[in-house]
Amino acid sequence: MSQNRPKSHQVASRKAVAEKIDDVLAGIRVPDLPYPAGKLSPETASDWQPLLFSCWIEQRDERVTHLIRSVHLDWSVRQINAAYVADRIMDVFLKTSGLHTELARRLARLRFYLAWRMNLDGQHAFSDILLVWLDSFREWRGWSNSGGRSSKALLEQLDLLVIAVSSSFESGNIEAFEAFCVQWQDDSVRRNAQTGKLRERLLTTEQGAARQRRADQTARALIGRALQGRKLPQPVIRFIFDHWQGLLKQAVWDSGVNGEICRHGSKLLEWLVWIGDPSLSDKDRNRLYHVGEQIGDRITDVWSRVFDAPLEANALAGVESVMVSRLRGETPERVDALPDSESFPWNPVWLSFEMLPADDSQPFEGRWFVEGEGTTEQRRYFFSLLEDSAEILWTNGAGVKLGLQPWQEFCQAQSKGRIRPLPAQTPFGEVLEETVAVLAVAWERQRKQREKAAEAAKARAEALRKENETAERLRQEQEAARQADLERQHQEVESQRLADEKAEQDRLYNEKTLQAQKQVDEINLGGWIVVNAEQPDTENTRLKLAVRTNASRKLIFVDRLGLNRREFLEHELVLSIVEERVRVLGGAAEFDDTLSRVVGRIRVGRH
Repeated sequence: MSQNRPKSHQVASRKAVAEKIDDVLAGIRVPDLPYPAGKLSPETASDWQPLLFSCWIEQRDERVTHLIRSVHLDWSVRQINAAYVADRIMDVFLKTSGLHTELARRLARLRFYLAWRMNLDGQHAFSDILLVWLDSFREWRGWSNSGGRSSKALLEQLDLLVIAVSSSFESGNIEAFEAFCVQWQDDSVRRNAQTGKLRERLLTTEQGAARQRRADQTARALIGRALQGRKLPQPVIRFIFDHWQGLLKQAVWDSGVNGEICRHGSKLLEWLVWIGDPSLSDKDRNRLYHVGEQIGDRITDVWSRVFDAPLEANALAGVESVMVSRLRGETPERVDALPDSESFPWNPVWLSFEMLPADDSQPFEGRWFVEGEGTTEQRRYFFSLLEDSAEILWTNGAGVKLGLQPWQEFCQAQSKGRIRPLPAQTPFGEVLEETVAVLAVAWERQRKQREKAAEAAKARAEALRKENETAERLRQEQEAARQADLERQHQEVESQRLADEKAEQDRLYNEKTLQAQKQVDEINLGGWIVVNAEQPDTENTRLKLAVRTNASRKLIFVDRLGLNRREFLEHELVLSIVEERVRVLGGAAEFDDTLSRVVGRIRVGRH
């Protein structure tokens, strides 16, 4: 498991990026998401745990953002951003993880769990246990949904994942899920150890099988080349297939096709064919005698050099009988030497087989390849090139043999695109780091835009304030000018009114003065006036004109008895009449007549 554990600098880098998650959750805004119109308190935001739990139980492949858009509830900004970040991370993981589509899709369903935990814990939702566990899926990059035992074993473990995450949803904490991750890692250590041993044994076995296969195919090719198109006696054919094929196979195994024993065995095979085919041996009877004398000893000698046990006693009986018949000049009955291709397949290519240079296969060994597309794709691991047969040993992620493929067939399939290297894998930790870094840049850009917008709004508000102040000052100045104009107009009107009133008063005063002057002028000697009392509790005084002096314009008034004397200048009397301090009663004669009548009636009444 150590190969899956992130290095210290990677952990530090991921933690630094993870710290930005809280800023992203709080500050980023994504178009078309149902953000609340105002700030919602945690108490008023809808509880989404039951909804996310339901989606996880159903193992839905739906995005969390699509889910919250389809349900009309009150979601907080943090909930919406947690849903978006979880979707963004898992969408990138689906595209770049390098895992089989089925496996990546099942892991991507953790978006419901991550959205739930990010809303509660922020950056702490991505604990070290979770990141190490998700990164460990690099060892499963070769997994295919083939239906085999190792394939089903992983699917069964993922079924247990559903149960563990469900327990965390129900309990409201992450203990059940993290316990599952720890147990998974412990199982991975044991599994990797078993896989390593299995691959070592498999390689040893397959290398031996490849060497044996090469020996068998080379022996078949030697026999096929020698017997092709020939008709031979049945005893010769029987000896070749029953005994000599095994010798050639062992000779190739021991020293290769170019070894001395293999060359001797191949030469003796040609002699057997030459002896059994009259069309070849009848042309040189002397050589036929010579070969007939030596072939038995030669066969026995080569056999003893290859095998520890001697050749069976009756093994050469049929060949010797054919040899005797041929030396007598007889033509034995012959049949087709080679069976049909299904009974005895052979390929002459093995006769010119050369081991592939290590540099040709080295770039491909230890790499993953894939055939097919989507859910039907099958992944295989280029475990090793078997040098003795130029065949590729394919295995799966558990070290189980998937099959063999000739090198040339692999090259042709690769050139035609039927088999291709598996794209580079991106661990979950890198997906998290890169995705959060991109979102953090977007958040920082939005933050600066908001600050810039706030500054612009503040500047606009300040400009508007100044504009309003200027407008208010102008309005006040205009109002003051209007009020001043109104005041001026009012003063003008008031002045005009006062002037008119004064003029009217002057006119009335003049009229009263003229009338008073007329009254004064018309007062004759003995004419009466009434002088108003100066004190409220005193009576008015009646006086009659006693003397008028034209030179000094003085009028002297006395009472009826002539005792009280009062002098007025003419203009003073006029002024007193105008001011209603003095009132002119009438002429003297009229007053005396009236007074005499009143006095006379009083006297008559007394008598």
